Formats: sequence, C-alpha cells, structure tokens
Amino acid sequence: MSGPSPRPGILTIEPYVGGEGDGPVNPALGHPIRLASNEGAMGVSPQAAAAYQALSGALHRYPDGACAGLRHAIAERYGFDPERIVCGAGSDELIALLARSYAGPGDEVLYSAHGFLMYALSAQAVGATPVAAPETGLKTDVDALLARVSDRTRLVFIANPNNPTGSFLTRDEMQHLHAGLPDDVLLVVDAAYAEYIDQADYEPGADLVGRAGNVAMLRTFSKIYGLSALRLGWGCFPPAVADILNRVRGPFNVGAPAQAAGIAAIADAAFVEANRRHNETWRAWTVAQLQALNLTVHPSIANFLLVDFAAVPGGAGGVCTHLRSQGILVRRVGAYGLPDCLRVGIGTEPEMREVVSALSAYLR
Repeated sequence: MSGPSPRPGILTIEPYVGGEGDGPVNPALGHPIRLASNEGAMGVSPQAAAAYQALSGALHRYPDGACAGLRHAIAERYGFDPERIVCGAGSDELIALLARSYAGPGDEVLYSAHGFLMYALSAQAVGATPVAAPETGLKTDVDALLARVSDRTRLVFIANPNNPTGSFLTRDEMQHLHAGLPDDVLLVVDAAYAEYIDQADYEPGADLVGRAGNVAMLRTFSKIYGLSALRLGWGCFPPAVADILNRVRGPFNVGAPAQAAGIAAIADAAFVEANRRHNETWRAWTVAQLQALNLTVHPSIANFLLVDFAAVPGGAGGVCTHLRSQGILVRRVGAYGLPDCLRVGIGTEPEMREVVSALSAYLR
C-alpha cells in the first residue's frame, strides 16, 4: 500500500549535513577539538548564560511571539527601526521563509557557486530552480551574478563574508551588485560573520537595507555570540518584506530562553570585542604557521580558514582522517565543489596549536 507522495523535486534534495560535532578525544586537551562548524571560540557570554538559566523555572510559559524585547535590543545596538527586524530560529529559518515567500515553481534563486548550501536547498524545497554563478579566485563575481539574472530571478543570496571560502565583497562591489538588479529582485545579504570584521571596505548590508526596498540583511547569534545551540537569528528588512515574513513564520518561532540569552549577549560588548580580537590574533597566527608548512591558505576575514590539500599525499580526505584520529574535527567541503579543501574553524589558543602540531606530524 503506497503512502502520500511529496511534491515534485523534494526527493532530489540532498539533506544538509552539518559539521561533525562528536569524535575522539584529543590526547593533549582531553576533549574533541570541534573546528567543523565555525562556532565561537570563547563560548558564550556569562551574562547570556545567566539569562538563559534564569528562565529554567518558567518553561511552561509561551514566549513572546513578537520577540519585542529582543528586537528592541537589536535595534538599539545597530540603530535600526525595530519594526523592520524579524527574528527566527537561526538565520537558516529566515532563509527558508524568504524562499517560501518569494519563490516557487518556475522561479529562479541566484547565488554564488561556493555559497552557503542552504540557499540552493531552500530554493529546491519550494520548487524553485537554484542558479549558481561561477566565482573568480574563490570570490563572488558580481558581473557573473548579474549576467545570470533573468526575468525568472526572484532572490539573490550573497554570504558576505562567504562560507566556506572566507572571501568577501567590498562596499563598492555590493553597491555595484545592487545597482544591477531589477527592483523586483530581492537581494539578501547574509552577514553571519559580520561581528568578526574590522576593516574599512567591508559593509554587512546595513547601508543598502536602510535605503533600498529590495535588500534584506541576515545576522545570527550562532557565531561570535556563541548561542548556536539556541538557534537564534535575525534580519533587517524593508517594511513590506518584514510584514510578509511575520505573516508566514510560526507564531512562537523563537523560544523564551533564546530571546533572553540574545538580549543579554548583545549587551555584553566586552565579550564580543574580546572574541573578535582573539579571532584576529589566532587566525593570523594559524595562517602563518600553515603557510610555513607550504600549505595554501585562502584569504579569510571570518572565523575560519579554507586550506587546500590538493598537493598533499592523501589529499583532503587523508588529512581529515588523520586530524580526526587526533581528536580534531574539521569540515570537508566537497559538497561546496571544493573537494581538495578543508575548512578549519578558529578555536582557542591550545586548540590551534594542536591543529598545527597534528598537521606538522602528518606532513613530516
């Protein structure tokens, strides 16, 4: 007896597989070194942890479905109108809601070839066609994107900086991209790693979303704020887009403990700045150490590095297996079209020293 059939195209979707989170214990540190998911190296703000724990006795209560307190905290921190902010269960949910709201069968969703996998998967889930534009030097090619815009294009997703490459588009490049898009195409700037960045020519999308009716900016609490387990993200949208998302999202899509932790996390500016400085220091140190091992490390402004092992015996697969045997978990990125590379998150100082030590031993 046959059961119900899914919509056409659903069974062609390859489920997203996240970075490995459980593995052997690293002998030196006594725990697995988790560098496969770009998690915050310094954990969570003590203030955010306390706010989360404070709600343990009120778990029988529904959360504020409007996320009013969190939206106002975000708006105060970044200078936005709180009515333009929508919160979600991670920015993943917001990506899916945008695809559901603006694309469907016969439509196209455009993204960069090595862009975040959820853009294509979310397009497929609503019956739209994902269209990947080729990159140049592992960087989003604005002209290649614009050349693939058609009358069927509904959404353009840009991760800036991009995951897994770590490359980014400058403010001028983003403006060039937006200027080339029709008014009825929504440009979605996914700035998940924006808080790690301190350089003049980077802009996370706030300028564009503040003055254009077809630009959205997505952010997350999963990276520098260290709240990955709570699944908390947000976006700033044109008023009409925010209205649409509030119509289609679940009425209680963000839990009360996540909201409380988010409010506390965003207020702890000292924790965020310490995390940013740590990342800057140990990313630069790791790049120098890996280059000294004659490895190709692609430029990154995020909290991870893309390392090429094409010239190494055993390739990326062999290196990944060796690192895992030493209790070090990194990310295979073959699904992104980069089978010769591994993505290595920036962890604590002892963790990064263990990575370099393990790679040195392997390459000896």
